[in-house]
Parts: sequence; structure tokens; C-alpha cells
Amino acid sequence: MHPPPPDFDRLMIATLLVGMLCVYLLSFTVMFLLISRRLGGEKMGTDAFAVGNLTLGTAYVLQLLEAPAGLSWMSVVNHSLTLCSLLAYSVGGARFFGRSTPLLGPLVKVGLGYAALQVGVDWAWGPVARYALLSATCALCFAGMVLVLLAGLRTFARDLRGEVALFALLIVGICVLNVVKLSKLLAGGLPALSMDGQFQMVFYVYMCSLATIIPPFIVWLVLRRLMDTLRGTAARDPLTQLLNRRGLTEALDARFQRSSSDARLLLIDVDHFKRINDRHGHQAGDAVLCAIADVLRGAVRPDDLVCRMGGEEFAAVCLGAGEDTALQVAERVRKVIESTVMLRVPAHEGLRCTVTVGISGRFADEASLARAMQAADAALYRGKNAGRNRVELAAPPGGDSPMDRQTDAATPGLACAAAAGRPG
Repeated sequence: MHPPPPDFDRLMIATLLVGMLCVYLLSFTVMFLLISRRLGGEKMGTDAFAVGNLTLGTAYVLQLLEAPAGLSWMSVVNHSLTLCSLLAYSVGGARFFGRSTPLLGPLVKVGLGYAALQVGVDWAWGPVARYALLSATCALCFAGMVLVLLAGLRTFARDLRGEVALFALLIVGICVLNVVKLSKLLAGGLPALSMDGQFQMVFYVYMCSLATIIPPFIVWLVLRRLMDTLRGTAARDPLTQLLNRRGLTEALDARFQRSSSDARLLLIDVDHFKRINDRHGHQAGDAVLCAIADVLRGAVRPDDLVCRMGGEEFAAVCLGAGEDTALQVAERVRKVIESTVMLRVPAHEGLRCTVTVGISGRFADEASLARAMQAADAALYRGKNAGRNRVELAAPPGGDSPMDRQTDAATPGLACAAAAGRPG
């Protein structure tokens, strides 16, 4: 028996590669669908990635089944599905980064529109032009993806720079291969697309590599985003969405690692908060806490950290602030809260609050945060005992009396009074 010709061996290898590619794509389609069902409302683009794998896998199945290159319904559907897969992957990426982007409508329009365009191009310029059109369109789409990802390194993908840069590099490879395929088509016609050709072997090997690498890579990105979300949830107060005590500690630790500047802690307590809950109900009390959180966000400086310590007690950390600056921030917080109507619904028209603020001395690391909290807490309770609605500085280290500066409201002791004028 004579051994099979080399072209037959390459054809068998190419067919095996395309078959493996189909298996990879369709298997990961199922995986992405299962993940999207588990994620519930926030699917992070996994449903669109499943559609992309399904359309591209189906396109390669048709490529295995269709006759030699030329105009046929399988070939037209193959090319349309290939282009639809790029759209689905792009939508998946947009959804992963939080952009709400439709999929089904654009997918149908692109598929039908490109099918009609193929027939027209083949009728006018022949099959080579139709295949060249697909290569050129894919190359342009991949180039656009790379540009968007590179721009995203400074904007929407700042927290995933390494992963996104690697993803862009992989897409550059398939973009270059499509450009080379286009040049070979224009130079050599349809024989350049023969499955037993050397270029097609390289193309299929690279596509199999992408099908092996990219889906697990996307799963890793989804898992990382989930872990970041869980970490952020653990560091936030669920009612006000301010940092909680754990989140404040982690944020301060990160800031102190980047900078050696010191900070001052402001402990802010709502005066007579229990009266709001007793008179107006806990739902109104929760609304007041959320309103105070909004006031605090606007009253502190842009780089300061705001936290809900628990109950009606809040904290603000003034980074790089001296005593005078901390006093100014604290007094601004006190005045803005005192002048703000917390609830405007008819049942609680004109509900207002006051707060007492205790300011710690300076601290410069996480270890001294506990001492700063004790000092600010002691100053806070001195302010409470002195009549509330005031700002109180912590006693100097080793001293028995507070610092000689404090600010009082014009009407100390007035707190959380409703529009009817009931005393606080």
C-alpha cells in the first residue's frame, strides 16, 4: 500500500482541529449558560458570551459540512454566524463592564443584513470578493475591539488592566491572521482557503488556542468581579452604603501604605436619635440616617473617608488635615446637618436633626486608629454632656482637660425637633 499523500495528512489534521474547535466552543456554550443562570439578575455578560460561542461553534460545524468554497446556503449562513459571534462577544464585554446593551435585535439585523450583502457581493464580484469581505470585516471588528480595550485601560477597565491588556494582545493575533487571510485571498483566490494549506493550519491552531484560553479566562474575570463585589459588600453599610468599620480600616490601611501623611478622626453622633424612632417609627429613623449619610458625603473634602460606625454614630477621617482643617470640616458638618430638612414627606414635614462631633488628635497608621477612636469618643461624650449640637476637640496626650478650642451651636441642647416645634 502506498502512504497517503502529505496533503491528505494535512487535511485530516485540519479537519481534526476544526472538530476540536467546535467541541470547545459548544462545550463552553453550555458552561456559560449554566453560569448565567446561577448569577441571576447580574449575569455580567455570560449569557451573551454563550450566544457568541454557540454562533461561532455552529459556523464551524457548517464549515465542516459544506462543499468546497463557493456560494451555498451553508456558506452564507456560516459567514453570517461568524459575524454575529463577534457582535455577541462585544455585547458580552459591554455587559461585563456594566453597559446595558441589547443583543437579540441587533443580532437578527446583522445576521439577515450580512446574508443579503453576501449574496449581492457574490453576484456582482464573485465568491472571492465575498470571502474577502468576511476577512476584512472581521479584521476591522477585531481592530475596533483592541482600540476599545486599550482605551478602557484608563477608564472602565482600570481595575483589570493586566487581564484586559492580555485579552487585547490575543485579539491582535486573530486580527493579524485575518489581514493575512485577506491578502492571500486577493493574491491567490479561493485556493488560499484550502483546509490542507499551511496558512489555514496556522489559523486553526491559533483559533483552537483561543477557544482553549479565552473562555476560562472570561470565567476568571467573572469570578474576580464577584469576589470584588463581595469584598465591597462586606466593607459597606447596607443601609447608607457608607463604609462600615471594617471598610474604614481597610481603606485607611491602603491610604497609609501609599502616603505617610497623618489624619484626624471625626466621630459624629446624632443627638436624641431615639426620639425619632419613638415618635416617627424606625422607617423614618432609617430615612434620616440615609439623609445624614448624603449630607456627610457632600460636607467633607473629596479625599476624606466617611463611615457609619453603627446605630446613629458616623465617622469621617480627614486625611492630611491639621487641627484647624479638621475643626472647619466638623463645624461645616454640624451646621449643614442642623440646617437640613431630613424628611419632606407630609407625615414628617420639616424634621431636622443636630449632631455632636468629637475630633481626635492626629494619627498616622492603622495601629493608632484605635487610640484615635478612644480620644474622639471621649471628646464626643464631653460634647454630649455639655449640651450637644457642638464640636469638641480631644484632650492632648497625657492631659486631663480638653484642648482650649471648641465650637458650640447658638442653641446648644436643641436636637431632632419636628416642624411642630417640640423640644429635642
